[in-house]
This record gives sequence, structure tokens and C-alpha cells, in this order.
Amino acid sequence: MTSSQHVYEVRPRKDKRGVDLISAALPFGRLWYDGPNAVTNAIGYAMHYSRSHDAVIRVYDADGNVIETHGHKGDFETGEVFTRIASHFSLQRVFGGGTYA
Repeated sequence: MTSSQHVYEVRPRKDKRGVDLISAALPFGRLWYDGPNAVTNAIGYAMHYSRSHDAVIRVYDADGNVIETHGHKGDFETGEVFTRIASHFSLQRVFGGGTYA
């Protein structure tokens, strides 16, 4: 592991209300995700946040076992990443409707 590598953990919350995304790379150490797409959203955020760094994302089950691992090399290219993100999320859905330029 290099010093510029981001390591993320996606763990179910003990109160069974979604998952926590945990990493020393995050400004506050952890983020809480809830809802049917909580794990997917947490992984997506970690991939986006670490787009210019090498990253490892591990998803854990309630027993603490790793059930998924994602790796990413920090080869950020603006057009490619923006296109990928834009194709997965509608601005109207994310921001609640309206017209966006």
C-alpha cells in the first residue's frame, strides 16, 4: 500500500439503518448511507472521491466478512469520469426536478 492509496470500508450499521462508508481519506472519517441503494451509492461515492488516487473499496457483511472488493488505479481523465457519472445519474432525479444548463 502506498501513502497515496485510499482505503474504504462499507459496513452495515449496528442499528441496521443502512451502511457506513469509512475511510481516513474522507473529511469526517465516515458517511452514512440509507435506502435500497445504500451500498451502491457508498461505492460510487468512494470511486468518485478517489478518482485521482489508487483506491481499494471493501464491502463487509454483518459478521465482518469481506463480501466484495473493488480496486481502482488513479488514472483520472476528466471527460471519461464525467461521462460515466453523467450517464448513471439524471440531474433531475438527483436535484429534485427543474431545468439545469
